[in-house]
Order: sequence, then C-alpha cells, then structure tokens
Amino acid sequence: MKTNYKFFCNSKSLPVDDFFHNVLYDKKNGYYNIKSPIGNKGDYITAPKISKLFSEIIAVWIISTWENFGKPSNFNIVELGPGDGSLAMVLIDVFKRFPKFNSCKNIYLFEVSSILKKIQQKNIKNTKVKWIQNFKKIKKAPTIFFGNEFFDSIPIKQFKRKNNTILEKYFVLKNNGQIIENFKKASSKDIKVIRSFKTFKNQKFIEFPKNGFSILKEIIKKIKKLDGCLLMIDYGYLKPNNSNTIQSVINHKKNNILENLGKADISCHVNFQLLTEFFLKNNLKVEKTISQKEFLNNMGIKERADLISRKMKFLDKTNLYLRLKRLMSSNLMGDLFKVILTYKYNHNYFGFK
Repeated sequence: MKTNYKFFCNSKSLPVDDFFHNVLYDKKNGYYNIKSPIGNKGDYITAPKISKLFSEIIAVWIISTWENFGKPSNFNIVELGPGDGSLAMVLIDVFKRFPKFNSCKNIYLFEVSSILKKIQQKNIKNTKVKWIQNFKKIKKAPTIFFGNEFFDSIPIKQFKRKNNTILEKYFVLKNNGQIIENFKKASSKDIKVIRSFKTFKNQKFIEFPKNGFSILKEIIKKIKKLDGCLLMIDYGYLKPNNSNTIQSVINHKKNNILENLGKADISCHVNFQLLTEFFLKNNLKVEKTISQKEFLNNMGIKERADLISRKMKFLDKTNLYLRLKRLMSSNLMGDLFKVILTYKYNHNYFGFK
C-alpha cells in the first residue's frame, strides 16, 4: 500500500486522468519509463508483433496515399506511439522497394516514453528517422499521421450525471495507503465542453479524453497547415454504453486497475463516435469508421498472404494463417479494433471505398 503514495505526488486526491498519467508516465516510477511492455515477455502484444503482414499493409496504404496526394517530392510520415519500433522497421524495409517514394519521405516517431525510445533507437538502424516529442519540427510538406493502439494509452477523465449535475471521478489516497473512489462537482469549463458534444447527450457515465484531444488538436493544426491526414487503429466502440472501459493487464492477463501500479499496463476503449464528432467540430472530413477486419480485407491482406505462402513449408504456412486469423477474426481483433481516418482535402483513400 505504501507504494501508492509515489503516484499522488504530494496530493491526496487526483482526477482519474492525472492519477493514471502518473502511474503510466511518471519519469521515475511510471510504467512506460521503467519496463518494456510489448511482446511475449511483456504485458501485451500489438498487431505489428503478431504479423509482419499488418505492417506491410500499412506501408502500402501510405504509399498509395502519397500517390493520391499527387506524389509530392517532399512527404512526411509520423507514427504516433511506435511501441518497440516493429512497424517502423517494416515500413522502412518496404519503402526501399519504391525508390521514388523512398527519396521523398521523411519519417518521424512521436514517443514520450524514454525506455521505449531507447528500444526503438536500438531496433531501427536508420539515421534519417527522427524522434520527436511534439510536432513543431515537422517539415513543411503533406503529412500522414498514423497511430496503432495510440489513443487508448492516453489517460481519460471520467464523469457521471447525478440529477442535473455532472460530477468528476477522483481517486483519493487514505492515510493507510488505500485508494478509494470519490466524485466531486466537475469544473464549469469541463461541463461546458461535455455538454457541447451530442455524443454525451443522455449519457449517465461519461469517459472524456481531454488529454487525448489536446494532442489531436496539435495534429489537426498540422494537417490544416500542411495538408494530410490521420489514420488511427484502436480497440473501441461505435456507440457509448455508459460503462467504465478502463482496463489493466499484466503478463497478458487481466489485472485490477488499482493493483500492481506502475507494473501493469492501463488503457481504455476508444469512443469512435466521439472521435468522429470531434474531428467534424474541428472542420476536418471523416471517413466512416470501419473494423480492422474490413480495412485489412479492403487492402488485400488475404491475397498478400496467399501469394507469399506459396513457397512456404507447411508449418510456416500454418503459422502465417493463424496470425492472420488473430488479426481478422470477429471474435479476436477483427471487429474489436476499429479504423478511423480524418483529413483536410478529399482524396481517394485506399481501403475505405
């Protein structure tokens, strides 16, 4: 229990987002700064680690988008939360097969975790890749922002409606080190913002990604200034259901969110209806949110698997299709994960038509 004190930073009461931000990102004790979370030896596994095909499909999508942008001679790719660098490594490898595109692209990796940045720099042997913690250094050129399981890792605020009042959820540290939940009247500023979203109308329990929206606003500024788009793939839902979606995993197993603090991953499901409304409010266009299964199907992942499997031995072929099933199956990642695309100008975005 005494270890809980270090996440409250001399405060006895913190809103949900501030508390979990400390648990995940505190420079000394935060989860993402003290351990490598991804892979079989970590706490969870992401699509790029499941199958190289996933990353190849993203590479093809990026190249096709560059073509639809008119093949500009200078072009930016920004990966948000690159994990251990698995996806970026495949992108770099695929891009080499397209010399004209390869000579035009600039790759930026947006990473706030010091330990993950070190892992990425160890894995990615390419001096032209640049690491950033904000978007100020991005060159003046059309830009694709891409994030796989990025938005779910940004701590959210939680509220509930009681009578005609909106209350915010806090975590309170008791003298014995125990953490309890408490609700306080939300700030007038937050109440005003919440009431401005139609998505929250009639919702009794509200999850609001205030910090996530702050990051997205910076991305939107760049998209509007430079032209470009944002593609995000994450697990989540299309319609809010008044539920608490914050979850925790450790060693690939579910964990009580208030146990193993700093040692377990904490994330939340993404509200894609809210994201769509947010992008539209900020004067961007939005494609209809589709499932990961539908997006990968549209991009020809099965045809790609059939092609490369022809020269494989039986065990390798079996492994390939088992991994593909994990990405595509409705009861695994296929329907749980959604894909959203927002942009400034109309282009023929491959995979959504």
